[in-house]
Amino acid sequence: MGIADSHPDPPTPAILSRAHLDRLIEVLQTEGYRVVGPTVRDDAIVLDELGSGRELPDGWGVSTAPGRYRLRRRDDTAVFGHSAGPQSWKQFLHPARQQLWSTAPDGSYRPPPADETRYAFLGVRGCDLAAIGILGTVLTRGAHPDGATARRFRGLFVVAVNCTEPGEVCFCASMATGPAAGPGYDLGLTERVDEQGHRFLVDVGTDEGARILDLLPHRDATADEATEARDAVAAAGDRMGRSMPEVDLRAMLRDAREADVWDDVADRCLTCGNCTMVCPTCFCTSTEDVTDLADGHAGRWQHWASCFEPDFSYIHGGDVRASGRSRYRQWISHKLGTWHDQFGSSGCVGCGRCIDWCPVGIDITAEAARLTGALATHDDEPDGHR
Repeated sequence: MGIADSHPDPPTPAILSRAHLDRLIEVLQTEGYRVVGPTVRDDAIVLDELGSGRELPDGWGVSTAPGRYRLRRRDDTAVFGHSAGPQSWKQFLHPARQQLWSTAPDGSYRPPPADETRYAFLGVRGCDLAAIGILGTVLTRGAHPDGATARRFRGLFVVAVNCTEPGEVCFCASMATGPAAGPGYDLGLTERVDEQGHRFLVDVGTDEGARILDLLPHRDATADEATEARDAVAAAGDRMGRSMPEVDLRAMLRDAREADVWDDVADRCLTCGNCTMVCPTCFCTSTEDVTDLADGHAGRWQHWASCFEPDFSYIHGGDVRASGRSRYRQWISHKLGTWHDQFGSSGCVGCGRCIDWCPVGIDITAEAARLTGALATHDDEPDGHR
């Protein structure tokens, strides 16, 4: 995938027709990739393995708001005219549940089954492309990388999609992760549907991307087509209704540790952990040992965990973060602040999923703004009232 073999001098963009997008799926399957992309199921646009281009969500969009997600019909046949859904690509690279080891009835050790799947992700937004890069940093580039996860990343082929219509809860522009997809894709698409037809401007990001494109019918884009597509993406960045405050978030969160805003959030937060489950970068896990007394089988499994779980911070003698206030503060402080210290970037990519899928509609951008405002008010008060 992407960054390691990226082109130093990108070639001229190409044009694919809608029919040739379907052909792209066929070519990737022939090349041995398991193609995953968006499809409609259970009144949502979800990510799943695609058998053909007929399963793509042509003509479907979504309406989103804090605590709200609704599928809707579009006025055109756009394939990628929707914002982030309830799932992220994390589920394929960092599965929600996976076996670490097991034992045979005689007690001998058994490693987990080798997963040789080569994924091709079709329709990766700029925010999610950044999230994939962050997960790669966290899970595969430290002192003790996870071997199975590293193999998934090495075999990954990414077809990114530049956004021309921001969703109602998107704020990727303020996180510098979109609407244009950054480095890391093999092929980058910009979808256009107008009186000239349904087509995709294609940018090549890697040698593997160039090889796959050469297997497809395509033509060079004209200068006007390239300019029009890039202008549409740039305009999307100016139409986002949400943004993260333009402050040093690390310093703000450190200084706001005792702000009253945390009490208000705690009164609303259910500590359900939805925000961490849908977040494309949250990576925390726990382990459990299972045994089957009938056949003597035993094993250890890893599964996703959340810092909102009371037991997550349990140490001998009790839970370090017993209150909802402290657990929410831990989540947002790590996501926007101390993540920089650990991994060199923010842990938030501005996809808006945590806003969509919060049952009570807590908005991370609004809470960050309130914390900033609370600090400003606090600093303006006379010394005797602090």
